[in-house]
Amino acid sequence: MNNHTTEVLVGGAVLAVAIVFFVYAGQLTGFAGPATGAAEYSASFRSVEGVTVGTDVRLGGVKVGTVTSLELDPKTFRANTGFTVDNAIALPEDTAAVVASEGLLGGSFVELIPGGSPFDLEPGAEILDTQSAISLVNLLLKFVSGDEEVPVE
Repeated sequence: MNNHTTEVLVGGAVLAVAIVFFVYAGQLTGFAGPATGAAEYSASFRSVEGVTVGTDVRLGGVKVGTVTSLELDPKTFRANTGFTVDNAIALPEDTAAVVASEGLLGGSFVELIPGGSPFDLEPGAEILDTQSAISLVNLLLKFVSGDEEVPVE
């Protein structure tokens, strides 16, 4: 092989690896948009501290969807959240949505906790049972100040 052919083959291989990397990175970050076969749901939280568009939605610790929208309701001052969940998962109508933290230094995610209802939520439905993010700073301040009252959110 001459040098020109080798350069073309190596360049093509580098380009193919770069394309695979960008597609993988787009899927990992949720940039590729909502997955096909995903149902949209919504929930309203008092606080979504640490949650952004693209944040994981998990069920039993397994990623089953992605947060797709966040907006503040100017009348209720609550954060309206839209998210997708894989169509293969049927959520009971009494499912709860909780803003959870991966740990002291980890990020936040939306955890779905299924209830025991025999009836399922329809795609597009709103999850009414929600629990907002608990501020670790507020908890530490309460602990340091000796307050016995823990904020319930």
